[in-house]
Amino acid sequence: MQTPRARVDDLLRVPEPEVEPRLERFATRSSSGGAERRLPELEIAERVAFWMDQRYLDPILGFVLPGAGDAIGAAIGVVTIVSAFRMRAHPVIIARMFLNLAFDSVLGSIPLLGAVIDLFYRAHTRNLKLLQTRDLRASRPSDWVVVGGAVLAFVVALCLPIILVIAAVSWFW
Repeated sequence: MQTPRARVDDLLRVPEPEVEPRLERFATRSSSGGAERRLPELEIAERVAFWMDQRYLDPILGFVLPGAGDAIGAAIGVVTIVSAFRMRAHPVIIARMFLNLAFDSVLGSIPLLGAVIDLFYRAHTRNLKLLQTRDLRASRPSDWVVVGGAVLAFVVALCLPIILVIAAVSWFW
């Protein structure tokens, strides 16, 4: 019989994702002893993707809290983007990550249908795959303009569901 703590640990354990052999050098970092250890930033991104997409927290939030739940899910996804910044991912990858979250937030804000779409469009898992296959090219200033545009689209997508809910409530009053 498992103790309550062991059951909680089993629930919180994230299964190891399959990493292609050519990507293995990105998933680990050598420590001073020569042994390999996983990047903590990548582990955070894996945990977010696991809970939001595989445990269906994102669609549940969108169904229970229409509009606001999708904004909360997108805000949680920013943790993965912060990890990408800390891992020094290419700016275009970061921009794509922002656009994935914006697209997920806008689609998820559609009443009832949005929760179904959230089941199939897994933005957090897509962002994890982008992070695992990140590009090591040097960034150019124009790349950061693309990131700025993606951030603007993300902020609009984050605010849009909340504005629509407020407009719908005020229309019914």
